[in-house]
Amino acid sequence: MSKRHPKLWTKDFIFVSGVNFFLTLVFYLLIVTIAVYAVDEYNASTSQAGLAAGIAIIGTLSGRLLIGRSVDQIGSKRVLVGGLILFTLTTLLYFLNLNLPFLLLTRFLHGLALGIASTACGTIVAQVIPAARKGEGIGYFSMSNTLSAALGPFIGIYMSQHASFQLIFVLCLVLGLFSLVAAFFVKQPLLAPLPASEETKGFKLSQFLEPKAVPIAIITLAISFCYSSVLSFINFYASEINLVNAASFFFIVYAAVILVTRPITGRLLDVKGANYVMYPAFLALAAGLLLLSTVNTGVTLLLSAALIGLGFGNMQSCTQAIAVKLTPPHRMGLATSTFFIFLDAGIGFGPYILGLIIPSTGYREMYVILSVFALATAVLYYFLHGKKEQAKITAA
Repeated sequence: MSKRHPKLWTKDFIFVSGVNFFLTLVFYLLIVTIAVYAVDEYNASTSQAGLAAGIAIIGTLSGRLLIGRSVDQIGSKRVLVGGLILFTLTTLLYFLNLNLPFLLLTRFLHGLALGIASTACGTIVAQVIPAARKGEGIGYFSMSNTLSAALGPFIGIYMSQHASFQLIFVLCLVLGLFSLVAAFFVKQPLLAPLPASEETKGFKLSQFLEPKAVPIAIITLAISFCYSSVLSFINFYASEINLVNAASFFFIVYAAVILVTRPITGRLLDVKGANYVMYPAFLALAAGLLLLSTVNTGVTLLLSAALIGLGFGNMQSCTQAIAVKLTPPHRMGLATSTFFIFLDAGIGFGPYILGLIIPSTGYREMYVILSVFALATAVLYYFLHGKKEQAKITAA
């Protein structure tokens, strides 16, 4: 393999991508079923059931904040194995049918373990991908999230209709154990961290967030806020406009478009720079949200899914690649954690914020507003990163 085109599909890259896929598959599988479980088993109210689903995201954020500052010092593989052990142990807690507070605690701890393990996955991938293929490699790696986001809800909904919740938990346990075994086959490059006196002395915000990654993470927060409106409300919206059958294929189309385009956009990011991916993706996201606000047929609903996949799906991997490219190797773990903290915050808190305005706007007007918001974020991107990116290209 030439130095100009170093090998990407190494054993470590394949194994850690697989681990990440099964981790996030469990997350998405449970997030669509646990609310129903809370209602059926504990007579939870709607708000309590929603908390049972969403508190895992709070746990994930906590896990990233907890481990982000230490993952490079401890060692990303050690963090990965430790996170997966905790992930497997907390999966066992689902089998203890005690009460609703215990379920909420289980969900929080499960999310905490996911945050730790997935941060380690992202860090290892950033370390094993050759610098010349960083955008392409992260694009392929993030497909594991895309596939799990499409398959997890499908499997969860199907099993909740045809199997017991105990069987669902058994599947989650098996997937967790499989990930744990696979993690032992992963290696990562040995990186020399900065001396502790430089990295951890005193209390600094830079111990929890990577400053170089924050500007692009802000863009990630904004676009994931837009996407949260689709992830959380598409089924309610489809029911309102009588397109429930078409909506069942929404995320399949979304994932298919990403699978086709992400290898191309990842390579384009490495060769041409981030602006060549980001600006068209902003337009695609805005167009998809605007089209979503007007749909009356299944075809236009699925076309909006394709545009949103082309937009948000590719921006998600692009912004992650930018975050790690801007960061020194010894702080890649913190950069990865920073990226996911902002991503999770947008997806996790977006539905709550949007839920407050939907009674006043309705779904259609909400998607119009978010379309404009996506375009405004493109302007913000120019000032936070795009202008510097263009100057670098011009200077070269």
